[in-house]
Amino acid sequence: MRSLFLASAALLASASAHAATLDEALDAEAATIVVTGQRDAGYRIDSLSSATRTDTPLLDVPQAITILTRQRLDDQAILSIQDAMRFVPGAVGAQGEGNRDQIVLRGNNSTADFFVDGVRDDVQYYRDFYNLARLEILKGSNAMIFGRGGGGGVINRVTKTPDLASHFVAVDAAVDTWGSWRVAGDINQPLANGIGARLNGFYEEASNHRDFYGLTRWAVNPTLGLDLGGRGNLVLGYEHASDDRTADRGIPSQNGRPAPVSRNLFIGDPALNRATVNVDALTLAADYRLSDTVALRHRTRWADYDKVYTNIYAATALGADGRIGVEAYRDPTRRRNLFSQTDLNWKTDIAGAENQFLIGAEFGRQVSRNQRINGFFDGIAPGTVRAFVTPATASAPPPATFRAGPGNRSIRAQADIAAVFVQDQVKIGDAIELIGGIRYDRFELTLDNRLAGTRVARVDHLWSPRAGVVVKPAPNASLYASFSRSYLPQSGDQFTSLDASLAALEPEGFLNREIGAKWDITPTLNVTIAAYLLDRTNTRAPGNVAGTIELTGRQRSKGIELGLDGQITKWWQVQAGMAVQDARITSTTSAAPAGRHVPLVPEFQASLWQRFQIAEPVGVGLGILHQGASFAGISNSVRLPAYTRFDGALFVTLAKGVQAQLNVENLFNTAYFPTAHTDNNISTGTPRTARLTIRTAF
Repeated sequence: MRSLFLASAALLASASAHAATLDEALDAEAATIVVTGQRDAGYRIDSLSSATRTDTPLLDVPQAITILTRQRLDDQAILSIQDAMRFVPGAVGAQGEGNRDQIVLRGNNSTADFFVDGVRDDVQYYRDFYNLARLEILKGSNAMIFGRGGGGGVINRVTKTPDLASHFVAVDAAVDTWGSWRVAGDINQPLANGIGARLNGFYEEASNHRDFYGLTRWAVNPTLGLDLGGRGNLVLGYEHASDDRTADRGIPSQNGRPAPVSRNLFIGDPALNRATVNVDALTLAADYRLSDTVALRHRTRWADYDKVYTNIYAATALGADGRIGVEAYRDPTRRRNLFSQTDLNWKTDIAGAENQFLIGAEFGRQVSRNQRINGFFDGIAPGTVRAFVTPATASAPPPATFRAGPGNRSIRAQADIAAVFVQDQVKIGDAIELIGGIRYDRFELTLDNRLAGTRVARVDHLWSPRAGVVVKPAPNASLYASFSRSYLPQSGDQFTSLDASLAALEPEGFLNREIGAKWDITPTLNVTIAAYLLDRTNTRAPGNVAGTIELTGRQRSKGIELGLDGQITKWWQVQAGMAVQDARITSTTSAAPAGRHVPLVPEFQASLWQRFQIAEPVGVGLGILHQGASFAGISNSVRLPAYTRFDGALFVTLAKGVQAQLNVENLFNTAYFPTAHTDNNISTGTPRTARLTIRTAF
């Protein structure tokens, strides 16, 4: 399989060398790719602001970044974080217990490293792509820009904003072979000179190959844009999102592999296993030029998240007696976030070098209430926490009741964040660019344990530096080296684990060192390569005194990532990625001895997606996805087998502004296991699935 992808990469590189000649030979009309609505023109962009908080060409950012444009997401009918991660080198979408987005970036697992327009969006839920302009995956430690966490990388959703000058309406409708259906709309309307409004929304009902699975979700996102006298703009937005789905945690293992049961097998109570969330968010984004060299940027986001999930799930492997142990719990969460960011960007020349200074501050408050309420199978015997089912009875377990008991949790947490940062981007001539910056965060967490009647508090002072150098041997190529550091307080991603022992411990640390190269082969086609070494320190282990915790653990991730993005010719677009990586525990932790592999990190990944416009009204797409074997959990006792999946697509323009699109996922109906949550919650890959989408734009 590796040789297949290497050969494909060589073919693509060879083809790109002839791109200009081919383009000249093509009839311009026949070579045009038909794109409906307000969609991106291709599979790559030239610059972004999220990596540095300044508008910076990708060639000049000393960091590996993968960007999935709106057109790329649409062409593959990608609607979820997990589906998107399959095509990002060095990334894996984790299962998230069937109730949330969860990612593994460069060997580091996170439920909280999610951002929207650069602002933290860290509650555990599923995010839809209906209002996205693009999806950005920034690799390595990112605390200088994004704050705490982000050890292996972050995911940033860039949302659509009003176009103040044009009117358009775009409506998409889709159905698939499992009976799922979805409608989405995007309406933009200028209201007056310098004022415009945009409304995005969708509604979806879905099912899949899993028995009893169901999903209903919808969202609406109105935004209002105002021109600030030609010097900038102001965007006000509101979003409501609702998601109600079956909490599905897959199948168990047996003898170190996924159990030999139907990939449709559902374990749990179909009526009880539910995950619901409602999100309400208000946003304000302002950009204003004080002069030709000085600009202000401001972002404020208030968000209210109300989520609860309940599940019965496999807690053991499938035993030799044909039984599976199941347990149950309910987990309600309510969180309110308020974040405010303000940056000053100043461009000036110092000693003949161009400098771009960034000075900024961020303030935030997060108030959370969370419970874990254990389930009991009292019909078996009062207080029974584990019942046993067989595959034949897995969807009809004994009734569970939920009440206070051992292992329950009920907490109120308040996190207060105050941060300041400074950064300088220096351009020395045409060949050398430097970037350096440091961020200071004061992170204060107070946690009230409502069951024990206790309060624990801790203040962390986090210093997060970043430095990089970019050397450009040619205007269209760059070589870079960088290092960056991030920290994660010992309360964890979601503030639920702080106690007296952990309050005495220093934060986890992440140090990323990276070298790489970027080359714009043509103005529309870019290739990148990055090699990295990422060390995680201060992970936790049991102390010498019973009941205590010490900081002894370490983890190291290392790897090489390659990417190819863009347009080879006017009729041929491509996005390809490859990663070779190794992530291991390097000193003993509470969960594993040194030498064990980090879960869900395949040693080899590769993906290739291509779209060909074979005639003016007709295009085709072909995708190949390969993921090497990995371990389901830190025990390294259950292995997820390697797999290769093929996808296809057909695009037909039916009339002006109307396009039909047919996507077929898993063309050859491969049985595979893409991800897991521990050794006995293993996701099964979707069988062959066809999805028909009609896109209209006027």
